[in-house]
Amino acid sequence: MNINRFKIEVLPNKNKLYRFAYRLLGNSMDSEDMVQEVLLKLWARREKLGEYKNLEAFAMVVLKNMCLDKLKAKGYRSDDLNERMNDTGSRSPYKSLELTDMSEKVKMIIDELPEHQKMIIHLRDVEGYEFEEIAEVMQMSLNSIRVNLSRARKKVRETLTKKYSYEFAGN
Repeated sequence: MNINRFKIEVLPNKNKLYRFAYRLLGNSMDSEDMVQEVLLKLWARREKLGEYKNLEAFAMVVLKNMCLDKLKAKGYRSDDLNERMNDTGSRSPYKSLELTDMSEKVKMIIDELPEHQKMIIHLRDVEGYEFEEIAEVMQMSLNSIRVNLSRARKKVRETLTKKYSYEFAGN
């Protein structure tokens, strides 16, 4: 693979890679570093990249494994959970605050999920991956992906419902 093909086939995935790394690591600087390392690894293997039928999925697998290795090696967990990605646009300040608050609650609930469910819900609901692609990235069966996604969504829904019914009852 030459540099032009690499730029066309691999580099466009860097934003998805970053978002996935950020979901796993929770820190923007570490996520950027991890994506750079993955891109360097892919460039070093450029002669063999043609062997993979889905280059994006392969890059996500490499990234996932590197991030998990980093988390295991250093007992790493970021406290930087306050970065906001919400666009306030033309919303009222009240509505923006409400959406930001809800978004933070959902993120906190998702962070409580088992690691594989966190990754699956991120790949499906944030990145928009198809089930087959998620199965390839996660190296799991399609049925396992569907079951884990369903369980993750159910847990998020139940936890939100409990929190809100408690908050409303307390007012």
